[in-house]
Amino acid sequence: MTTRRFMRSNNRMIAGVCAGIAEYFGWSPSATRFAYVLLSILSVAFPGIIVYVVLWLVIPERSSGV
Repeated sequence: MTTRRFMRSNNRMIAGVCAGIAEYFGWSPSATRFAYVLLSILSVAFPGIIVYVVLWLVIPERSSGV
């Protein structure tokens, strides 16, 4: 049995947060990024930026060998 770990991705535009979320759930990284940006814009962008930075600090980075 393999366990999935929630980690930032090496497929990154800024910090790999959205791509890491997409990899964990099996979604498209591009669609996840688009949805996150759209959601952030619709919420006046500021909360989306804060959430992204918090996730950047909290989600561990994937090592380059994995």
